[in-house]
Amino acid sequence: MKLLHTYLVVLLVTVLIIPDHESRAQGSAGAMANIEPRHIIDMPTAGLVQRGSYSVEMDFFQHGGLMVRINAGIMPSLSFGISYGANHVIGSNKIDPNPLPGVNIRLRLIDETLVGPALTIGFDSQGKESYIEELERFTIKSPGFFVAASKNYNFFGHLSVHGGLNYSLEDSDGSNALNMYTGAEKSIGDDISLIVEYNFALNDARADAVGRGRGYLNTGMRWSFGGGFTLGFDLKDLFKNQPDQISIGNRTVYIEYVNFF
Repeated sequence: MKLLHTYLVVLLVTVLIIPDHESRAQGSAGAMANIEPRHIIDMPTAGLVQRGSYSVEMDFFQHGGLMVRINAGIMPSLSFGISYGANHVIGSNKIDPNPLPGVNIRLRLIDETLVGPALTIGFDSQGKESYIEELERFTIKSPGFFVAASKNYNFFGHLSVHGGLNYSLEDSDGSNALNMYTGAEKSIGDDISLIVEYNFALNDARADAVGRGRGYLNTGMRWSFGGGFTLGFDLKDLFKNQPDQISIGNRTVYIEYVNFF
């Protein structure tokens, strides 16, 4: 609980700082984006936090849940981050924190070229949405070890295509395998992007798995409104891979702030 409180204090101090008009951080969405997105929606891209910069990200999800992630660019091709989350942060119920914080590290192996994608390897122990104690896993498993590729094209603005392989260490449910995922992002004007992601969830389809073998189809939008701030809305699990899904999808909110030290 003390760690969660520390994260929230750091977050509030950060976002309440009014960015000056000369801030180099515009945002990670739209045709004017100058920040690399690190995730499609749930799964990693080849993007990195730039050297000398940091990001603070918040995911708001069902059951009043909140996950906070802080990343820093250590070297031109290396970034490191920590994260922590809990259920019932919003609401009147007792806060239910995750058992451990998450860690993530990324190393860019190949920069994007005119004909080839950027290639990044890394490790990320932070899953998405609620932690399921009896199964010792997150609702959406953490990526674990991953390799991600990203390529950008000029097509009526920006069109970004992503894909990757990952192997999660969350295997207590008896359903684990090498997984793959793909996704795309298309800018709509200078400040808005639309996103689609398909996580095959090959590691979430057997034994005590949460999924039913359909994979996770997610969509979302991002709006960068300057000063390093980006706001996002996601609609997740459109294939109703989770058996208790009764609406069209899980509705989540994403907030990102990026700035330089």
